[in-house]
Amino acid sequence: MRDHRRYTVSDGKLVLWLQEAPEGGFLVRCPTDPELITEADTIRDAFVMAKDALKALAQSRAALLRPRS
Repeated sequence: MRDHRRYTVSDGKLVLWLQEAPEGGFLVRCPTDPELITEADTIRDAFVMAKDALKALAQSRAALLRPRS
């Protein structure tokens, strides 16, 4: 079984952990937010997908904190 390479990358604002996926592309995680997990085909896409996932997580968390009527 092949060991899939792992990389730590940053755009100066966001740090991501990338792991090569068996089917191609990358599994994307964020060391500062363990709930962020996404996939991307390229490193550039990894940042786009991660930023989108962070926005979705923030919205979800905000909804959980809102009081119910």
